[in-house]
Amino acid sequence: MNDPSIHRDAVRSPAVPAPRPAGLMPGERPPAEYVPPTPEPELEAELEQTLEPPDRVPEPSVAELPADIRGALEAVLMVADEPLPVIVLAAALDLPTAEVDYLLTELAADYRGDLGGRRRGFELREAGGGWRIYSAPAFADVVTRFVQGGQTARLTQAALETLAVIAYRQPVSRGQISAVRGVSVDGVVRTLSVRGLIAEVDTDPTTGAILYGTTGYFLERMGMSSLDELPALAPFLPELDAIDALVGAAGGHAATRVEDHTGAGSAPVDDEGGNP
Repeated sequence: MNDPSIHRDAVRSPAVPAPRPAGLMPGERPPAEYVPPTPEPELEAELEQTLEPPDRVPEPSVAELPADIRGALEAVLMVADEPLPVIVLAAALDLPTAEVDYLLTELAADYRGDLGGRRRGFELREAGGGWRIYSAPAFADVVTRFVQGGQTARLTQAALETLAVIAYRQPVSRGQISAVRGVSVDGVVRTLSVRGLIAEVDTDPTTGAILYGTTGYFLERMGMSSLDELPALAPFLPELDAIDALVGAAGGHAATRVEDHTGAGSAPVDDEGGNP
């Protein structure tokens, strides 16, 4: 009863049975020479490779693209429908702003032929707070004939005068513009707004009148980066206090007379042909 071999047999772990070969019924003994199959090394390696997650392919940087960095910058500029600031271009190319600014300046000089190459039919200019590709001014007549088909789309003299008042005295109301020009400007203000050259920017806290100012599109069309680049014409226009005095003297309403270019008199309509 005290045989130690009995206790060793009692605590010995049971043997794990070998897997039953295919084709044997439950309870049927395998032949003595049977050896459990082992997977082939090639099949096992292929299975492990299939189950492993694929490595993520990193996105190429701008420097690794087929074209150089200048080509990538040109591609972005070609699809832009408005001037792009340097910081926006730098973010798109994942480059420092200083490097992008240098590349823009170099491209602009290259397009002008300053680096010894052929002068292009387009230019890269900074205007409206950003950079954009424009047709060269030397070919303006050709481009105008192509785009307009022989039809003029220029602003009228009345629109240009009104736009000048807004540009130099913004924010300004219709009444103040009318006081300067001596005519109603309702129609011409609508025209300038539709063309995107001016927009409502504020309201007068005293009278509640809508105040107008120029837009970024105006700067782009003028080829300017800011209103500080406007020619020194402002001293020839009356100050806003003087304009308000004119409006007050007219009883709060500006004159609605139209300039008579034909000598046939005038009519109480605005200078764009609409009703006051």
